[in-house]
Amino acid sequence: MATSERTQQLISGLYEAVLNMDEDTARELSQAVVDEKVDAYFAITNGLTAAMEKVGELYSTHVYFVPELLLCADALYAGLDILRPHIKSADTQNRRRLIIGTVEGDIHDIGKNLVRIMFEAASWEVVDLGRDVQLRRFAEEQEKFHAHVVALSALMTTSMLAMPKAIEMIKGVDDKVAVLVGGAPLNRHIAESYGADGYAPDAGQAVQEASRILSR
Repeated sequence: MATSERTQQLISGLYEAVLNMDEDTARELSQAVVDEKVDAYFAITNGLTAAMEKVGELYSTHVYFVPELLLCADALYAGLDILRPHIKSADTQNRRRLIIGTVEGDIHDIGKNLVRIMFEAASWEVVDLGRDVQLRRFAEEQEKFHAHVVALSALMTTSMLAMPKAIEMIKGVDDKVAVLVGGAPLNRHIAESYGADGYAPDAGQAVQEASRILSR
């Protein structure tokens, strides 16, 4: 077992690797975590995930932009690919679950993909339905997956108008699931008028908003 000082060195290194968009270092340090028998889940949550939370803050405050966020995500996934197989099953039993997709009639998915990255970084179990998702599919997937949160994305005003129907259908199969919406044409007032439980203005705030609505 690695010493606590060495463990902290590895965790700090993973954190900096993600912030600095350094895939090679993230991969190298993640392998060291495995080789030196440091707890993989601890390394993910305190190194990789903590770094992506900081990246989310930098993105929300316009210090980082989409290219930086995506490069940080590449470093994150480089580490996750190595560490995930070594997570103990007990660490995954209570993971929160998310269904996400861009609503029917909308083929834009960059924003949705950024949100998915942030949820995966926060150790949520994510089902990504993709883009131009038929409204009934959100409800069908909820019946099968029993997610804690269903997230709907729309980048166009025309597709945004389909959200109330999608929310109604989702709540029709599970009235306890939280529905989170986001996208350029939306705001919190519109989200509330549509019957959504929460609204995230960008990927950096999506996980915080989901956690907030689940804690109510």
